[in-house]
Amino acid sequence: MTPILRNMIADSDIAFARRIADSLRAVPGVTAVALGGSRASGTHRPDSDWDFSLYYRGQFEPDDLRRTGWPGQIFPLGGWGGGVFNGGAWLRVDGTPVDIHYRDLNDVEFRLAEAREGRFRIERLPFHLAGIPTYIVVAELAVHVVLYGDLPVPGPYPAKLRESARKRWLADARNTLDYAQSAHAARGHLAETAGAIALALVQAAHAVLATRGEWVTNEKTLLDRAGLRRADALFVGLSGEAEALVRAVAAARSMIEEATAIPGPGG
Repeated sequence: MTPILRNMIADSDIAFARRIADSLRAVPGVTAVALGGSRASGTHRPDSDWDFSLYYRGQFEPDDLRRTGWPGQIFPLGGWGGGVFNGGAWLRVDGTPVDIHYRDLNDVEFRLAEAREGRFRIERLPFHLAGIPTYIVVAELAVHVVLYGDLPVPGPYPAKLRESARKRWLADARNTLDYAQSAHAARGHLAETAGAIALALVQAAHAVLATRGEWVTNEKTLLDRAGLRRADALFVGLSGEAEALVRAVAAARSMIEEATAIPGPGG
């Protein structure tokens, strides 16, 4: 029985995942394939796409993915910003959307060692408000289902990372709101203030989950997981009147401080 069976129900889903893994493992340079996203966590809907991480060590040519015969867009290495999220492909297999993420195993192992020491960077990535922490590739090791090959097992969320990630993300959230208040809210800049509040909320959500020792692989459900979804109310009817914007920043700050507070011994 393969690990994938614990998250799959339909035999057709199991067969589909195995088919993708078998095709990807045949691509030169590929050493492992893992299933990610909602399909790995068991939270998918019938219309959810499929996410696979393709691990390689050394030489890997994305253009070799064309050997699979699947139509779609194949990006070069570094095509998604050049950081830990160093590219991928958006393909369709029998009409089903399949996303492939390239993962340099040498780099992943380095990020794992760094995360255990509490060290990380935050990189920009398209479609992400706050960017991504470099430990995201470690989070993938922790939550993805390995379909082919062997991958490092990260173990428990590193204690040093809990502390350093909480400190960095929370400081970023506070600084974002400080600047929003002085540079935008007080001047009646509606768009900039709203954008800064949204950014600060996502940064704070990262801090909350780091404190809990919960891995994050994307921003899609961050506010919900961190208990900050109620912040949506801050944007309802928000006007460009300076006093209203200053109040919105203050309300966001209060929510963030409440969410990120660490209970005392009796809490």
